[in-house]
Amino acid sequence: MRKAAAAAVAAAAALGVALLVRRQVREAKRWARAAAVLRGLEERCAAPPARLRQVADAVAVEMHAGLASDGGSKLGMIMSYVDSLPSGQEKGLFYALDLGGTNFRVLRVQLGGKEGRVVKQECQEISIPTRLMTGSSHELFDFIASALAKFVASEGEDFHLPEGRQRELGFTFSFPVKQSSIASGTLIKWTKGFSIDGTVGEDVVAELSRALDRHGLDMKVTALVNDTIGTLAGGRYDDNDVIAAVILGTGTNAAYVERANAIPKWHGLLPKSGDMVINMEWGNFRSSHLPLTEFDQALDAESLNPGEQIYEKLISGMYLGEIVRRVLLKMTQEASLFGDDIPPNLKIPFILTTPHMSTMHHDRSPDLRTVGAKLRDILGIQSTSLKARRLVVAVCDIVAKRGACLAAAGILGILKKLGRDVPGSDKQRTVIAVDGGLYEHYTVFGETLESTLRDMLGEEVSSSVVIKLANDGSGIGAALLAAAHSQYLEAEEP
Repeated sequence: MRKAAAAAVAAAAALGVALLVRRQVREAKRWARAAAVLRGLEERCAAPPARLRQVADAVAVEMHAGLASDGGSKLGMIMSYVDSLPSGQEKGLFYALDLGGTNFRVLRVQLGGKEGRVVKQECQEISIPTRLMTGSSHELFDFIASALAKFVASEGEDFHLPEGRQRELGFTFSFPVKQSSIASGTLIKWTKGFSIDGTVGEDVVAELSRALDRHGLDMKVTALVNDTIGTLAGGRYDDNDVIAAVILGTGTNAAYVERANAIPKWHGLLPKSGDMVINMEWGNFRSSHLPLTEFDQALDAESLNPGEQIYEKLISGMYLGEIVRRVLLKMTQEASLFGDDIPPNLKIPFILTTPHMSTMHHDRSPDLRTVGAKLRDILGIQSTSLKARRLVVAVCDIVAKRGACLAAAGILGILKKLGRDVPGSDKQRTVIAVDGGLYEHYTVFGETLESTLRDMLGEEVSSSVVIKLANDGSGIGAALLAAAHSQYLEAEEP
């Protein structure tokens, strides 16, 4: 009897061990599958220096093609008609209107020349009622002009407009525009939830000017710019060696200063300065050298603009978190990363934003507590193992660093086009003004971009190349451009 009981206990123990071993084998296979997805991602996202140089070369080639003819390149290479950037000598009172989404901002800036610089500035943000985003052009611009008129009426004694002068405005309009001069441009299409048929094909400066007249506001638009060119202007005002600006935020773009005689498609008289600021619209760049994955291809195919803005989809804040979500979904489908059931929230496109990704990526706690909290709060995953949390951080690292490396390659392409990627005898400083939350707040992204560019340029060249965080380009930059293109400039020249 005792022998039978002992045999039963031994058999149960053996069965328990067998089940444990089977569970361990199953678990090991599961992690091996997850690791294989990670390894595949790492291989396809690889951006070694040789590949990045090929990307930079391709950017430079496309820049040349886009300057030769409209439509000749994947890059827009749009002439901005900004032929002079702020010098720091600007004096007087200037206004700015920054319209680029569901809110717009109005600013006034008192400039005090070389010594005074920005003496004083004031800003107000106004929300656009939803009905005006799909109403008539007349109603929208009337609303904006009315807000501007109220803002002008609140002008304090610290702001001084010389007797007999018109107020001058820089207009940042962050929608697709075909520009025909520094202060005119026709709207190509509305984006960002706006849909006002009456304005497409019309000159947006003329629309605004008519509305200002209706409100009895004596104000002239002297510069129409986009946010990237505003960033370049703000950067140049702070540092005379700024030659280009890059936006790395929700979207991405770049602008730089080109010699007007190096633009074959320019047919007018060459500007007095000899320069022309070019809006690259580089988000639309694509090349066979870009390291694309199945996740990028699926994201592009399901987007509102398939086949377009490929470069932007690899490096901008709009998309990085979504790429991470897609990788985690595959790991869950193939390796039950978060248990046997797929969390419903993990299937929702764009639920995981780049700020969420950045917070997880920067988690330095030993048990990755912040990663666990984000997975719970956003994706509804109640409990995760440390091993799973480490995999999540590894995915963030691969996706963010690929984006940063490709952004660095784009900057190198600009430097190549300008001949500033090789050692020079004059040791001239080259400053790139960078704006946008992705660069400013995603530390790993910013540090990777800078170190990658440094490595590709080499020690001698990189010692004179500076990446500099820009200040509110789309706002104050527009006011500075209004000053740089003031109708009263020639009267002030000695």
